[in-house]
Amino acid sequence: MKVDCVFSGGGIKGFALIGAIQALEKNGLTPVRLAGTSAGAIIAAFVAAGYSGKELEQIMDESNLIDFLDARKSIFPISIMKWLSLYRRLGLYRGKVLESWLEEKLQAKGVKVFGDLPNETLRIVASDLTNGRIMVFPDDLERYGYDPRTFPIAKAIRMSAGIPYFFEPVKLTKVKPQPVIVDGALLSNFPVWLFEQRKKENIRPLIGFQLSPSLENRPTHQINNAIGLFKALFDTMMDAHDMRYISRGIEKNIVFIPVDSELSRDFKITKELRDKMIVEGFNRTIHFLNRWNY
Repeated sequence: MKVDCVFSGGGIKGFALIGAIQALEKNGLTPVRLAGTSAGAIIAAFVAAGYSGKELEQIMDESNLIDFLDARKSIFPISIMKWLSLYRRLGLYRGKVLESWLEEKLQAKGVKVFGDLPNETLRIVASDLTNGRIMVFPDDLERYGYDPRTFPIAKAIRMSAGIPYFFEPVKLTKVKPQPVIVDGALLSNFPVWLFEQRKKENIRPLIGFQLSPSLENRPTHQINNAIGLFKALFDTMMDAHDMRYISRGIEKNIVFIPVDSELSRDFKITKELRDKMIVEGFNRTIHFLNRWNY
């Protein structure tokens, strides 16, 4: 059976989405339209390009996530360089290695630009901080002066996964002022609305994959100091919009995969823990599909 799929962001927690893909395959479900934010955008793009769940697991086994942390070279001590990078570049790491890796893996399947995929197969969400709005690739590219069919998918994913302060933001240069684009999770971490709002096109069942507990079991924030306040602000920005949308009656179509939130930016994660997340994503999706009444 053919389905449409939406994948939430979640940084390193995205390994669980690989297990979800494997569960879909085991049940004979084939994604047709895919959308995602950040880590979810990576999975959505790879599946759209033709990667299987097993191939995704193999890719991740062969990749060293630490290599993606490409700090700029400097004569200054590391501690000073980090502050300079944050102040001048607005991020600790360039993100070039991540983008090159994405481009290489997509090209291995003969995919480079959005035009290499059937129309509306893939949508990727990022955040336009300059104009204060959600940016959807490739839909919104004409507004920024770009041809949607010739825009590189790897660059769109790089922007969608541009964790603020962690990776340097990306600027689009064809319009003035140049928009500063960062992680889509900031404005829509789980863009299930991309397909739901166009109900006339919903000719297939929609399944969403959310890397968090169910609506009833979401943890509360402990705000005891400035750091706790910042984390609560950031988490609320990521989730409040999407959670309100989910509560409007589509929860029955969502696979909730609870994964420790502290893992999001742990690029030193062990293979054992990665495998555990993949298994968790698989088991949660199998359990969902066994009860799913689309």
